[in-house]
Amino acid sequence: MRRITSHLPSTLGAGLTRARALRLAAAAAVLPLALSACGGEDGGNTNADGTWEPNGPIEITAPAGTGGGWDTLARTSARLLESEGLVDQSIQVVNKPGAGGAIGWAYIAGNEGDPQKLFVTSPPILLVPMAGDSEYDHEDFTPIARLATDYIVYLVPADSELETFDDLVETVDEGDANIGGGSAPGSMDHVALAGAIDAAGGNAAAASYVPFDGGGEAMTALLGGHVDAAVVGVSEAAGMLEAGELRALAVSSPEPVEAIADVPTLLDQDVDFTFDIWRGVMAPSGLDEAQVTYYEDLFADLLETQAWQEESASLGWTDAYQNSADFGAFLDEKRSEFTEILTEVGLQ
Repeated sequence: MRRITSHLPSTLGAGLTRARALRLAAAAAVLPLALSACGGEDGGNTNADGTWEPNGPIEITAPAGTGGGWDTLARTSARLLESEGLVDQSIQVVNKPGAGGAIGWAYIAGNEGDPQKLFVTSPPILLVPMAGDSEYDHEDFTPIARLATDYIVYLVPADSELETFDDLVETVDEGDANIGGGSAPGSMDHVALAGAIDAAGGNAAAASYVPFDGGGEAMTALLGGHVDAAVVGVSEAAGMLEAGELRALAVSSPEPVEAIADVPTLLDQDVDFTFDIWRGVMAPSGLDEAQVTYYEDLFADLLETQAWQEESASLGWTDAYQNSADFGAFLDEKRSEFTEILTEVGLQ
């Protein structure tokens, strides 16, 4: 289970030096009401009852470019948190693309203990470090909450001759398919592609996987004819599928997804493989319990709003909330599962 650790010394309870604790005690005796909602060194307000709240803009980092799954989650969350009146402060979304997410993770790691910087996350936080492409993994951050589950779609151009997932597998086995994805080699989209091809009886190693910095770039490459197919999240592809610009051969969900109800699952095509893209929020290391609790409750409240329910349904998301402790344990379990999958398909 991911342990939430404070960046303050535990021996003094509130993490203060003895001298500073004495000074504050003296001040409290003179001005007992001054501490009812004081601004703390943590970048927010710590109230007399021990609760915490931010006192300035909250920043949510998407560790990729615009148009992908991380960017969609960050901007959807930020917009609805503000429009639903769940936060008093503004929320800023910043994009830190590059290296399959590693650039963004390095940025967050450099802000240890800052409770007003968050980032959105999904399986690459496990897979990219496992491939040796990031010095930071999920244990270097504070899990806040798991929010939703998304699924993978296997896309081709609208005028492609490929009609089924088996058609794609046959093309892969012939060595004629370049397939784009929005994550690094050996990461989420690549694993979802290789696992499905393997389950269909094809040669996963024969697939020429072309990585892009986010699903948006992968789909742009597909539209431009630079790859023959693409593997991205449903939420990333929903708009282009609705517009008829792209066509989906299959979705990796166990059941049809409402937002793309006409797309068959892999299971419908006798391919015994499913793959879910869990999506959540994390923060730098060093947050204390009150700060984590604030964000746990904030995102739990967000998921209960009608606006979130409507937006997530249109994006093909399924709510899958977990609090910080459960999300941390989930991440540990998923790392073990991914190790098995990567080994099975020869990616590790």
